[in-house]
Amino acid sequence: MALLPYIYLFYMFVSVYFFFFYMIIYMRNRKELYTNPGITKEYELTVITPAWNEEETIRGTIESIENSDYPIKELIIVNDASTDNTLKIAQELARKYSNIRIINNEKNLGKAGSLNKAIRTIKTELMAVVDTQSFLEKDSIRKLIGYFDDPKVGVATAKILVKNKKKFIEKMQALEYTIIAFTRKLLGFIGCIYVSTGPLSVYRTEAVKKVGGFDRKNLTEDIEMTWKLVYHGYEVRMNLNSHVETVTPDKFKKWWRQRNRWNIGGLQCLLKYKHTLFRRGYNMLGWFIVPYFATTLFLGVLGLGIFGYLITRNFLSTLFFTKYTLVAGSSLVTLNEFYFTATVLNILGLGIFILGIVLTITGLRTIKIKGVRVYSPVLLTAYLLVYLSIYPIILINSIIRIIRKDYKWW
Repeated sequence: MALLPYIYLFYMFVSVYFFFFYMIIYMRNRKELYTNPGITKEYELTVITPAWNEEETIRGTIESIENSDYPIKELIIVNDASTDNTLKIAQELARKYSNIRIINNEKNLGKAGSLNKAIRTIKTELMAVVDTQSFLEKDSIRKLIGYFDDPKVGVATAKILVKNKKKFIEKMQALEYTIIAFTRKLLGFIGCIYVSTGPLSVYRTEAVKKVGGFDRKNLTEDIEMTWKLVYHGYEVRMNLNSHVETVTPDKFKKWWRQRNRWNIGGLQCLLKYKHTLFRRGYNMLGWFIVPYFATTLFLGVLGLGIFGYLITRNFLSTLFFTKYTLVAGSSLVTLNEFYFTATVLNILGLGIFILGIVLTITGLRTIKIKGVRVYSPVLLTAYLLVYLSIYPIILINSIIRIIRKDYKWW
């Protein structure tokens, strides 16, 4: 197939490009990764915690917020028509802490709808959103406040790591969250952070109200809000010193559903903001975030296609043609007069794999994970070859759901 070498080399080129793209940013800014913004003003802050059937984690989340060393004027718990003991626990906490106010939704509004309902009542200059499966360090909020001395900053977000790391799938997510935090911070140096995370993000209240609040139709309201803020000229910041741990899915089915929701939400954002692509007046949204997001999704599908083709071809070659090609001394794939033998393709693939290991280890060395032997060859190999290889399959499933207009949360 004459086209395959072109596709394969294009995939290799883009993969190598992104590797050096991240590594150059890292090398130029490695001394600034853990800098903290100075606090010159104490802003009034409201924290919103939307909750739907979170009886197992809401108490720990609220306690971690109340233990913050930054003063919280009001903590709003939005009970989104929970059917478990979430409301009862929230009421117990409200009796314990005087700054807690409960909004009880009789009908389920979803996370974005619950946030918007609370936002309409907020009068403080800053607001924070904390998911009810997240646990903040004492100084997590304080280390984000200083960014808002710059009036261009609309949101500041934290480093999110995994709390539960016992099961294999949890350890895989622990590696994933670490690399996400690492690369997201690197993107911050060029003004291109594409998501303010749900576990902890602090927003300029005026900015959120100005852009119309969170999008109830989007399954990843945090990504959409970030894009919308950038669209309207606001900037996004991230602090690696602001540390938050979150509970992640402990079973494959839950993980699959969550990642599908993430992908569908991301695709919704692409469809909503596709008109900004390479157009003036849309800041870094149109010149980097949208094309970057689209490229990474495209590479995932392309990689799966190449992998599937090579596996099928190699199987058929082994079954029918291997003996004949070896005897004839011919190559399996050619590009005019330049030959790509199976060995060359394997070497190129191995090179990409090694670059992936280098980037992963760089991220793991930069951001430590407690409780996981991150340099375990078995763990790293499983993460790069097994865990990440499932993502293109999830993406294809998400695209099918988008086509079918299946936007169910779970």
